[in-house]
Amino acid sequence: MREAARHVSNWGRWGGRDQLGTLNHITPAALIAAAGLVRVGKSISLSIPLDSYGPQGASGYRRNPVHLMSLDGGDEDLGPRLGNPAGSTEQHLVEVLRGPLRFNDDFIMMPLQAATQWDALAHVYYEGRLYNGYPADSVTSFGATEAGIDAVAARGQVVGRGVLLDIARHRGVDQLEPLALVEPDELEAVAAAQGVSVGTGDILVVRTGWWQNFLDTRDPQWGAKSPGVSWRCAAWLHERGVAAIASDNLAVESNFKEFPGIHLPFHLLAIRDMGMMLGEIWDLEELGRDCHADGVYEFMLTAQPLLITGAVGSPVNPVALK
Repeated sequence: MREAARHVSNWGRWGGRDQLGTLNHITPAALIAAAGLVRVGKSISLSIPLDSYGPQGASGYRRNPVHLMSLDGGDEDLGPRLGNPAGSTEQHLVEVLRGPLRFNDDFIMMPLQAATQWDALAHVYYEGRLYNGYPADSVTSFGATEAGIDAVAARGQVVGRGVLLDIARHRGVDQLEPLALVEPDELEAVAAAQGVSVGTGDILVVRTGWWQNFLDTRDPQWGAKSPGVSWRCAAWLHERGVAAIASDNLAVESNFKEFPGIHLPFHLLAIRDMGMMLGEIWDLEELGRDCHADGVYEFMLTAQPLLITGAVGSPVNPVALK
């Protein structure tokens, strides 16, 4: 692990204050080239629904989103019931409701990484250091002061050439088996079979079929059984200058324990050492079918996180444009 960490480290590569990591590979030229991939005018959302039926369950430190209505059709006669509360927000509402206007309003409560999302570079660390050497205590109860998701969102940086590697279809299955590992040589083989390259500035999207597995089974152990990439893929991504990676499983990598005593080694190498954001729980079913149908596995991808100050992750609605 330490040898791999030294090999893939990008600390200092883009300066001692860098907080974008491998997104620096998405240059203006790369963005212009990605825009040229939009040829037929087709857009495909890669997000799962934000609702209470997702994979997080109803307990634990991450839970499914909770959507609540603050005003709805049942509040048609709310104005008279509010009385006349002078000097308050309710007073303004009373004045509005004296006229013909009625409206609905709502809000949502959720962990920022409960559904389709990005891991920020402040999300994972070890030995007291975040990406680029930022100290772990730069993340406090107020949020991340360094390498948070806002550093990326403020730049509008997550737009570029997306490349789908459909591992499940290449293996001839709908879904990979539980805890299956995807090694670098398989990434290479799938790219060759699909006739697509993976290179500098690309956002790699890996389909395992595992989101469909959740829809089919609703298995509470869905995440614990997740297949995904091996830690060895970190060097493969580093050598090609990939900007980010996303998948349709819980953590991009397989939950198979490749090292005794080390959980999620790919996370450690990718986020902390390489400075690479990970996209998790993406819905790649429609994209997989479309790419198989037309034989085109590259597209423009826009996947901006929300500009949440100090956050270490963010929901996202990724869109593939072809």
